[in-house]
Amino acid sequence: MPRSLIYLIYNLLLPLLLVVGIPGYIRKGLKRGNLKRNFRQRFGTLPDSIGQLETQPIWFHAVSVGEVLVAAKIIRAVHLQSPDQPVVLTTTTTTGYAVAEKELSEHAIVIHNPVDLLPVVKSVVDQINPKKMVLVESEIWPNLVNHLKKRGIPVLLANARLSPRSERRYTKVKGLISPIFSLIDRAAVPYDTDIARWSALGIDADQISVMGSVKFDESVATEPTAQIEELAQWLESVGCARDRRIFLAGSTHAGEEAICGRVWKKLVKDHPDLALVIVPRHAERAVDFHTQLQAYDLAPIYRSGSIPAPDQPDVYVADTTGELRAWFHLASVVFIGKSLTGHGCQNPVEPIQAGKPVIVGPNTQNFLEVVEDLVAKQGISQVPDEPALLKEINRLLNDRTAARQQAENGQKALESHYGAAVRTAEWILQ
Repeated sequence: MPRSLIYLIYNLLLPLLLVVGIPGYIRKGLKRGNLKRNFRQRFGTLPDSIGQLETQPIWFHAVSVGEVLVAAKIIRAVHLQSPDQPVVLTTTTTTGYAVAEKELSEHAIVIHNPVDLLPVVKSVVDQINPKKMVLVESEIWPNLVNHLKKRGIPVLLANARLSPRSERRYTKVKGLISPIFSLIDRAAVPYDTDIARWSALGIDADQISVMGSVKFDESVATEPTAQIEELAQWLESVGCARDRRIFLAGSTHAGEEAICGRVWKKLVKDHPDLALVIVPRHAERAVDFHTQLQAYDLAPIYRSGSIPAPDQPDVYVADTTGELRAWFHLASVVFIGKSLTGHGCQNPVEPIQAGKPVIVGPNTQNFLEVVEDLVAKQGISQVPDEPALLKEINRLLNDRTAARQQAENGQKALESHYGAAVRTAEWILQ
């Protein structure tokens, strides 16, 4: 389909979709806070600091928390190589914005991503006046990319990830999305196999470079020592002694909190020193699974204080944002969510980088290549269901040598990705 026709259809439908979505957007904004700032920035009213930039910035865009953390690694590497280069980072979600402010306050101006309405896009591009734009992982806004190209501003796709599910969806509408993807000037991908997948969707294969995965690169990261101590102190303050071992359920999705609660109740009979810490993927879901945990005679306490604390808590829920990486360092064994009841899996690599034995369920489509590599190298455990999860955690708790060896195997398997952030920064600054 001609690109002009695709854009005509898109720009006719987008205002209607925005009108339909505004009530839900306002409800979310009221629930999560900062609705006024969020709303104004999304429609083109940017902070004064944008207009005070003396040189053209590099504009990064990252969707949510995961992409923001990837962008943060690249931006820090850019800063090391070019300290005077200003950076603007836009992010789509409020949680992503909060993490970006915390992680990048010294290195970037953080704003909410503008809606993709053409008048808003033109205004924002005029205000930012970027040297180039770097899209992190996979989110591409048609009007924004097209307008940047018309202005002669290069558009780069960094750490370009394409899950099997996304690839199937894109392939079904290839005629609609290929003319848009073809506007990308250059792309950096984690694996050799990604070249054919992205080029099939319209990006010039000669402009795709293999960098390794920035998500799995710890070469420019520092251990969050202060945050780890803060979390340890919180546990201690609510009755969890520092010498207890921790079963950490990270990035859990609907149903997985209850599964982990049931598993822990069985484990604690043989491992009385074992504590259960749950870090849900979406902190606001705590209210939803609270009654589920209570149904299994569990007494959860919430780090946010959003739900009254029980007299004697036995499950610790970290319903706060931006702390998961630090939590991994306190764990004895880690289960990664969205892999048992959900489809796709959350990032299983960060706890391995923290030196922990990690378990995932059968649904790891979002991290298929790295999980397959880790399984082959005995650097991760993959289980099919709840009984197998119980059995595997029990094995790792009983055999500390095996747990340590699995963690070491996982770390060795990830070494090929180290340096990806620096390589990507060099590639962006070319």
